[in-house]
Amino acid sequence: MVLIADSGSTKTDWCLIDSNGERKTIQTIGINPYLMTAREINEVLVKELYPFIYPDKVKEIYYYGAGCSTEKKCQTIDNVLNDFFTQATIEVHHDLLGAARALCGHEAGIACILGTGSNSCLFDGTEITESVVSLGYLLGDEGSGAYMGKKLISDYFHGNVPHDLINSFNQTYNPTVESVLDAVYNKPRPSRFLASFSPFILDNIEHPYLRKLVTGSFDEFFKINVSKYSNYQSVKVNFLGSIAFYFHDLLLESALKAGITTDKIYRSAIEGLIDYHCSTVKSIR
Repeated sequence: MVLIADSGSTKTDWCLIDSNGERKTIQTIGINPYLMTAREINEVLVKELYPFIYPDKVKEIYYYGAGCSTEKKCQTIDNVLNDFFTQATIEVHHDLLGAARALCGHEAGIACILGTGSNSCLFDGTEITESVVSLGYLLGDEGSGAYMGKKLISDYFHGNVPHDLINSFNQTYNPTVESVLDAVYNKPRPSRFLASFSPFILDNIEHPYLRKLVTGSFDEFFKINVSKYSNYQSVKVNFLGSIAFYFHDLLLESALKAGITTDKIYRSAIEGLIDYHCSTVKSIR
């Protein structure tokens, strides 16, 4: 059996494929070695994955994950998976390569992640040839759910959210300065907390203030992340993630304004990764 995983900071999509091509999909919470210890990652596998899978039957694992941007962080994930799946050969890659393979397949293009966080890369059909440095939710993540949530909550406490939105916002969240600072600076998964405000933005997207917030976030993403590639206007730009998927109309408007040719927009990478690996792994062709 082959196991494919696409893990972001919010959720992880797993797909188990047997030799007959039969698939079983499972979803757990997100895994990120920058935000979690090896013990915490193992607890996710034990509590959320183990009830649906027989680890000893898994022979190959292709794992693509947020936070797997350095050899050390990839090794953290590899060690946990090796302890859990003792019979499997394991490949651990950054989620950016997963996005590129899911979106571009074996063709050249730019792959972008717009979910809880954000990232981008230039893909030549085989490997990533360029990528803009991702600085995370505190210093970067332009265009992401965390970025939009950060802008909204900052405007809220500085009195810059229009009055006709305040009542609705308070009914949904009623945040305090203390609770927000505690969630961002003391509690686990701060980026997920900031991104948790994105449903409110989506539900009220017709409000001019929120439309401007979202389009401005996408404009920043294209300026800082995509326009850095010398050929960004001559290749197709593809998108992955819940923010790209649910705000696609405004995303496409912003891309057009930036002179960008868009192609695929997927909510999740897992289907594209299944197609990619089914075309390359002999045991599941």
